[in-house]
Amino acid sequence: MLALNAEEQKRLGYFHTLREICQQPVTWMHTAKLMQESAPEISPLLKGISSLVLSGSGSSEFAGDCVRMVLQRELVIDAQSIAGGALLTHGRSAVPVGRPWLMVSIARSGDSPESVGALELMLKTEPEFRHLVLTCNRQGSLANNFRKDPRVTVITLDESTNDRSLVMTSSFTNLVIAARFLGLIDESGRYRSICDGLSRAAAGLLRNHFGTLAAAGKASFGRVLFLGSGSRFAAAREAALKMLEMTAGRVTTSCESYLGLRHGPMSAVNEETLIVGFLSTEAQARPYELDVLRELAQKELGLFRVIAGKDIPSDLVRPGDVLIPYDGSDDLEDDNVPVLDAIVGQILAFSRCLYEGLQPDSPSQSGVIQRVVQSFALHLPF
Repeated sequence: MLALNAEEQKRLGYFHTLREICQQPVTWMHTAKLMQESAPEISPLLKGISSLVLSGSGSSEFAGDCVRMVLQRELVIDAQSIAGGALLTHGRSAVPVGRPWLMVSIARSGDSPESVGALELMLKTEPEFRHLVLTCNRQGSLANNFRKDPRVTVITLDESTNDRSLVMTSSFTNLVIAARFLGLIDESGRYRSICDGLSRAAAGLLRNHFGTLAAAGKASFGRVLFLGSGSRFAAAREAALKMLEMTAGRVTTSCESYLGLRHGPMSAVNEETLIVGFLSTEAQARPYELDVLRELAQKELGLFRVIAGKDIPSDLVRPGDVLIPYDGSDDLEDDNVPVLDAIVGQILAFSRCLYEGLQPDSPSQSGVIQRVVQSFALHLPF
């Protein structure tokens, strides 16, 4: 597909999306370097805080959720992922009670009404709080409107991460990589090592399994269920959104935690359902997940399964299943691998988009959704 000339790729509608998926291993290392260089600006923001709020909308919200648990553990503070829309509709009621706190606004374009409105609202109603903006767009409203406010620190990622495609792919994973640095700001070498390992693993995934996942994306399923636990559940949310966006809603998607699946949602898993399971590395979570996957097999639920993760047990596999092993680094643990899960979801969605006769760069033919959410009235209390 990359061998076709640029004009033909643009005619087929995948010129930007395919490059943005494939560039991720390289861009992660650029982002890691940028975050390390930004440590002097970021470090004072973390001193003495009691709470951390990771805020974004859509995929940007899920990016914050991918790192929430590990940041809470490493920083030893309360960390919450809160949608920008929840801040707009509920204000102070939506945020942690611990004071003081740091709010991290995560955004690709930084131009969505929720992103700008939520930060403006918090600056007005909680004037003593600190703010960090992580965005891919140097020209966006988040990067420019608040840059002169002494309470706001803006970190803009490399322009290559500002995806031109309608859907977020490399922007999503680079924002996760950037936010992940907050928990390792005093362990810069370890952070760099983790990012290097993830980059190598992602390169291997793209090189060795792109075709396998692309073929799976063209199978005769009508719905997809994504499963994950903890930070991997956040990646499942993102993967479900990617499939929904890139097929313009033609494929129905859902995401569940493994243990949550038994509480009703399993009833929706039928013979047209592709099951995608992101398999945990954690000793406490993994046995529960294996039990659920074996239960699904025993009940003969689903068309087939894509199982992604480290050290997938051979006895778990049934005919037709697709295994995507994560190899190449000792750091491929749940704290860090949601970015790999996201790539699995991206490739499946990209392939299905083309199979449906749509264009990955702009799959919403009717314009129901756009690259940046259209402007709407902000009902701010001032």
